[in-house]
Amino acid sequence: MTIYTFSEARQKLASVLEKAKTDGRVLVKRKDGSLFAIQPVSKKESPLDVEGIDIGLSADEIVGIVREVRER
Repeated sequence: MTIYTFSEARQKLASVLEKAKTDGRVLVKRKDGSLFAIQPVSKKESPLDVEGIDIGLSADEIVGIVREVRER
């Protein structure tokens, strides 16, 4: 785990965030000795959560198509 001083973290914020992204966590230490952790937040989205499209069919038409395919 990488530890940065507050001044280093402030000057190199973009690289500190990239390091946190690759390593999972970095620590920032202040002059008074207090430590803070910077870590990425994972998305809570499902990979199955996709944006829908409008195909211009009603629900009844879709049900009819599904029933027709199942009868084959």
